[in-house]
Amino acid sequence: QVLLVESGGGLVQPGGSLRLSCKASGSTYSTYALGWFRQAPGKEREFVAAINWSGHATYYADSAKGRFTCSRDNAKNMVYLELNFLKPEDTAVYYCAASRTGQAIGDIVQAPRDSLNWGQGTQVTVSA
Repeated sequence: QVLLVESGGGLVQPGGSLRLSCKASGSTYSTYALGWFRQAPGKEREFVAAINWSGHATYYADSAKGRFTCSRDNAKNMVYLELNFLKPEDTAVYYCAASRTGQAIGDIVQAPRDSLNWGQGTQVTVSA
């Protein structure tokens, strides 16, 4: 079981940037795919980004392409989501997720949500 703790959220103006971090614990962290999701008030949780076990492959939702960057540092048990050119519609709670069984991006993107390990989330608010 991988335990995940997110940090780095906050209030930022439109056009600004934030860097979210997710600290993972568990000896098998580095062997599994990771991802980021978000949930805005009144909406379902949606996929944002995924990264494979090595960090050499990433995949983004259309809303994130060109603005967000996902990376990981397996030596530090960390995964990051760099948010740039933020818009008010990016306002949401952002969650880190880990596959329990797979190394590939598909093990995040296509996995049933209840098959993933989740962090507690960090709030991102984009407002002037």
